[in-house]
Amino acid sequence: MKLRPWDWAGVGVALACAALFVRLGVWQVHRLQQRRARNASIAARRALPPIVLGATAGAGGGELAPDSVQDRRVTARGTYDYSAERLWAGRTYEGTPGVAVLTPLRLAGGGAVYVDRGWVPSPDGRHIDQAAVREGDTATVEGLAFAVPRARGDVDVTRLKDSVSYPLYAFIIQETPYIRPSDRPTVRRLYRWPAPVLGDGPHLSYAIQWFSFAVITLVGTAALLGKARYESTHPTI
Repeated sequence: MKLRPWDWAGVGVALACAALFVRLGVWQVHRLQQRRARNASIAARRALPPIVLGATAGAGGGELAPDSVQDRRVTARGTYDYSAERLWAGRTYEGTPGVAVLTPLRLAGGGAVYVDRGWVPSPDGRHIDQAAVREGDTATVEGLAFAVPRARGDVDVTRLKDSVSYPLYAFIIQETPYIRPSDRPTVRRLYRWPAPVLGDGPHLSYAIQWFSFAVITLVGTAALLGKARYESTHPTI
């Protein structure tokens, strides 16, 4: 069978599309590998012994850069300064609007660190009765350290240094959910954030999707060419 010019054009377009689909699939595989490597690094950092603030750093927190504590477990003990509390508005949890409550914890050795104490439901996603979600003055906090901002709208504590009278660490502690019943928050409607899940994400399914598109394109093109060849050798009477 002799292909007509438009047949060649169609084959060329199909091959170009198939090549693009394969390239996109390979890109998603690379993204998956990068994500798994990143997750392995995070898991290894979380498995390290917890950093005890006040025991390993100076009063100003200058000895602990955000990169050095990112995704590390941290323990801190001190007194909450509710007057400098901040809200991260527009935070939803399981589809319910609310806010995240971030409160500076003044450490016994000096300095302070902002603690994301958890999420509180809010009809407008912006306002809550902050006094109603206070947990007392003295607290021992266990959580994960994160550089800020964690996402759009997060409280950037590095910009709050001039608004308080004490040195601030340049990262926050996201308080983890309680494990022991005695650690349950005494405040109703205050929910600790679960630790971020280290999953593969959608990259594998996307890769399979793109490779499937490539196979469908090639098989479909071959089928159409086969049909055209059959019709050219078996003309309809």
